[in-house]
Amino acid sequence: MRTGMFFCLLCFNFFAFALPQHSPVPGGIVVIEVPRETKKAHYLKHQTMILEKEGRTFAVIGIPLSASSGSHKIMLLDHDNTTSDLDFEVFNKEYKEQHLTIKNKRKVNPEKRDMDRISREWTEMNRAFTHFDTGLATQTNFILPVDGPISSPFGLKRFLNAQKRNPHSGLDIAAATGTEIKATAAGKVVAKGDYFFNGNTVLLDHGQGLISMYCHMSEINVSIGDKLELGGLIGEVGMTGRVTGPHLHWSVSLNNTRVNPNLFLKNKQESSTDI
Repeated sequence: MRTGMFFCLLCFNFFAFALPQHSPVPGGIVVIEVPRETKKAHYLKHQTMILEKEGRTFAVIGIPLSASSGSHKIMLLDHDNTTSDLDFEVFNKEYKEQHLTIKNKRKVNPEKRDMDRISREWTEMNRAFTHFDTGLATQTNFILPVDGPISSPFGLKRFLNAQKRNPHSGLDIAAATGTEIKATAAGKVVAKGDYFFNGNTVLLDHGQGLISMYCHMSEINVSIGDKLELGGLIGEVGMTGRVTGPHLHWSVSLNNTRVNPNLFLKNKQESSTDI
């Protein structure tokens, strides 16, 4: 095993049309050049995306919101099945707090009868998040799925009814009930359902472990297995599941890690509220 290899991390603005934005922080994305002979890369036991651009090869890695700052590493596997470690640095980032009041207390503290349903739904969604499809043409050029202001940005430290909960793992886009929701990129429908917390939800697979999720919809207009083009109709904005009003919760998962969707957008979306 070759260890200790280190490649310079670059800000790939030149490649912005083909690669997500490099942001080496918790909830961010690391875009790092790897040797041309790299066949696979793994980070925290999950296979990571590998993209080629203009004769160069890059690993594209989602960093968990729970990640600590400091040195991290990915394991590379080349075509001769030789492994090596590649180091990169993750920097600290502090996210703001958000305090919300949820009228349906059961959506904050589920009852015992809810737990089987929640567990079943999580297993179903996790199957989609952990799927790594190399047969799909990987799509990383995203558009905003709904026109509207960002009511809750990514990464907020959330408190629901004064109780600490997991950080906000997506973008909330405020829009009226019935507003059309479009596919953020070409992809395949790999999960859908009416979930306890998420309400009416659709998950799209964009290839190599890149999954987008659309929640709280009033209507779903797709079926499992449907292949959508960029901008294809998914459904309509609603307020199903755990919500305080109509909006779309849009999240992006990379190597089973929820990352900031802004990093896939050409024009970064700012929050409309001062949280």
